Amino acid sequence: MIDSGSVSPALSAALDEAMLDARARSAVPNTLHFYVRDRPTVSIGQNERVEQSVYLEQVRARGVFIVRRCSGGSAIYTDGGQLIFAAVVHRSDLPNDIMKSYEAVCGAVVSGLRRLGLEASHKPVNDILVNGRKVSGSAQLRRGNAVLHHATLIVDLDLDAVCAVLRPKNADGGSSHNLAGIGGLMDHAYTMDEIKEAVAKGFSEKFDAGMVKGELTGEERESAERSVAEKYGRDEWNFLK
Repeated sequence: MIDSGSVSPALSAALDEAMLDARARSAVPNTLHFYVRDRPTVSIGQNERVEQSVYLEQVRARGVFIVRRCSGGSAIYTDGGQLIFAAVVHRSDLPNDIMKSYEAVCGAVVSGLRRLGLEASHKPVNDILVNGRKVSGSAQLRRGNAVLHHATLIVDLDLDAVCAVLRPKNADGGSSHNLAGIGGLMDHAYTMDEIKEAVAKGFSEKFDAGMVKGELTGEERESAERSVAEKYGRDEWNFLK
């Protein structure tokens, strides 16, 4: 388990990919990585077009950073109120079936949240609910013998910013965001550290493995820093047409 604390959007995306590549080379063990982003950010799916996903004028006015991640899926808004985690594991430790692999990892998070007394459940494919409201979504990327599963866990959320920055998926000029099904853990008075500990225990329980606190390798850090300079920190990647 590695906890990077508060990191920049570009570095967070670069670390996810660096850890995936390191696991694919068997240079590191299975790893659970926690972090929060240090500023308001929109994370864009690899194949999304920025102008179809966000209101650029609001992004600029609010100083929101845009980063294109290495996995697919829809754009999401994050800031310091969300705990983000990435599980990087060998393919052999997850079911080959995509649906079942999501079930396994989401099940680990559900198990951890239940340790806190929360009524958590997995809603296929990749959502986690608490009291029937979505608190987490996730995406996966496979590379070589490794799988990256990264997800956002909502502790608190600026709903005004979400509505101002993200275009509704079914935008038709007059449609509005449907936020009735979105929840968070802010009403349960848990600290980020308590949530991290619970999620880590959920992974240990689900995968029958011990959890040891670790640090990024020098190779992972160097790879991530290079990716920030050449990829994730550059408009050519983040605003890719």
